[in-house]
Amino acid sequence: MSMNSPHMMLRRQTSSVRSGGDAPDVKIDRPTISRIFRFAARQKGKLIGFLVLSVLASVVGVVTPVLSGNVVNAITAGGPLSTIGWLAAAIAGLAIAEAVITIANRWLSSRVGEGLIYDLRTAVYDHVQTMPIAFFNRTRTGALVSRLNTDVIGAQRAFSNTLSGVVSNIVSLALTVGVMVTISWQVTLLSILLLPIFLIPARSLGGKLAKLQYEAADHNAAMSTRMTERFSAGGATLVRLFGDPAHESAEFAVRAERVRDIGVRVAMLQATFVTALTLVSALALALVYGLGGWQAVAGTLDAGQVVTLAMLLTRLYGPLTMLANARMDIMSAVVSFKRVFEVLDLVALIREADDPTPLPDGTLSVAFRDVRFAYPSATEVSLTSLEEVSTLDERGGTEVLHGIDVEIPAGRTIALVGSSGAGKSTLASLVPRLYDVTHGAVELGGIDVRQLSFRDLQRAVGMVTQDGHLFHESIRENLLIAKPGASEEDLRDAVHRARLDGVLANLPDGLDTVIGERGYRLSGGERQRLTIARLLLASPPIVILDEATSALDSTNEAAIQMALGEAMEGRTALVIAHRLSTIKAADEILVVEGGEIIERGDHAALLTRDGRYAELYRTQFRQDS
Repeated sequence: MSMNSPHMMLRRQTSSVRSGGDAPDVKIDRPTISRIFRFAARQKGKLIGFLVLSVLASVVGVVTPVLSGNVVNAITAGGPLSTIGWLAAAIAGLAIAEAVITIANRWLSSRVGEGLIYDLRTAVYDHVQTMPIAFFNRTRTGALVSRLNTDVIGAQRAFSNTLSGVVSNIVSLALTVGVMVTISWQVTLLSILLLPIFLIPARSLGGKLAKLQYEAADHNAAMSTRMTERFSAGGATLVRLFGDPAHESAEFAVRAERVRDIGVRVAMLQATFVTALTLVSALALALVYGLGGWQAVAGTLDAGQVVTLAMLLTRLYGPLTMLANARMDIMSAVVSFKRVFEVLDLVALIREADDPTPLPDGTLSVAFRDVRFAYPSATEVSLTSLEEVSTLDERGGTEVLHGIDVEIPAGRTIALVGSSGAGKSTLASLVPRLYDVTHGAVELGGIDVRQLSFRDLQRAVGMVTQDGHLFHESIRENLLIAKPGASEEDLRDAVHRARLDGVLANLPDGLDTVIGERGYRLSGGERQRLTIARLLLASPPIVILDEATSALDSTNEAAIQMALGEAMEGRTALVIAHRLSTIKAADEILVVEGGEIIERGDHAALLTRDGRYAELYRTQFRQDS
């Protein structure tokens, strides 16, 4: 393969963005641990019961070898049979008790673990919903979904598996050492001297495995993002039209190959470590039989004690092995927790007021008071790992709206016209608080939108954009987003007013027809009419139309204009359009250029002025007249 092949070039590019060497050093620090246990505290009762049962299980595990040694001594001493019977019954009872404890402990651990998953997922989901639109414009969806799935489950394992193992193994280790010392301090001492063989590799391997997992998590998130984008209807269409299948496959394969290599390396590190520990444990068992047997022959130990030491040794090195592995598991869990906390630590730039001001009923005015606005930079709203970049774009803060002063009286319609990129859509997006102003204020009914509750703001403002989003759900579910309690009559009335009756009649399941991702089972005009039906159903006092009829042909547009006219009647409306038919009847037209209002007036007055509006009319609107 040539060194300049696409696969090799992609490998070099991927390595430069996120290589194993770039993975951060993962440490078990106090703040992270404290934060983890604050989450765990929500499961406090179950967690305490879980830990108590883990201790009981450890106690039972140590008592059983002692009783087994007593059975051997009773057998070698020739009885009595009643003693052997009682000891056997006690061992059987402990086995039953251990089984019951194990099942109960598993139930509690699953409740704690699944409860933690629930708490983390809902915390991340709820927090992400508070993020500004700028966050979603920058974040790769697959990377964000990975935090909710892979990382949350990885964090959960720390409690459902690792925590019980750490507690029970520490207790078991302490009890085992204590009992062994009472039997033979010499054998116990030799066994403890082997501890460094367990601890030293555990410390070095834990950090390596955590780094590898961090890198693997990044690659898995990237693959998830790629699949999410390429497997959508729009993404698949784009790749089919313009993409290179070989290039797409090679880029995905680079990530998948790296995850495969990391998986193999992790498996081999763990296998080598566990095998070495198993070998040491086997050698230690041989030492017990050799030294213990010699002491038994010398008369300082009896046969039962040798058997007890041998059985306890498995309780010594078993917990040591598990504890050594637990460090690796804990390091992996810390990685997952830190990746989740990264998202939770992102500051929500748009926040609800602590004591929201109630919004008055009825038709509302809209006012822009000396509004200035600059889009936030990536460092304010995003993470490198969510964008799949090595360094966040620090650009931002450049003002795009400059001192906008406009008041739309209640029930009036204002139209915005101007060149693409002039700031029209940006201005409109400030009304429903998709973004917050940098300076000045946006007011509804005389109240700053920042003082309103999110719910009141959502009820007050309805918006239809050029590419209104539809979910991969039924028509009914897409409509009910706007008004969850809407009746069947309400839904069909909205469909009728949006001129969708004929479309609905031809669909197999009517309102319950699933329309596919982003509504791709419908035509462009049908999708747009459905978003308009959603607005009509919501019936907000303030309506924003941002190129709402751009996807419609002349026949459909005429019908929808009638519906929109009805929807805007008696309501305050802000309309952005490139078609004269949409804006000609507006009470006032504002011409926006370079983030400023350079002209304002009605259609006739602006034409008479022969300024920028007249120029736009001649170049863009005249064909509509």
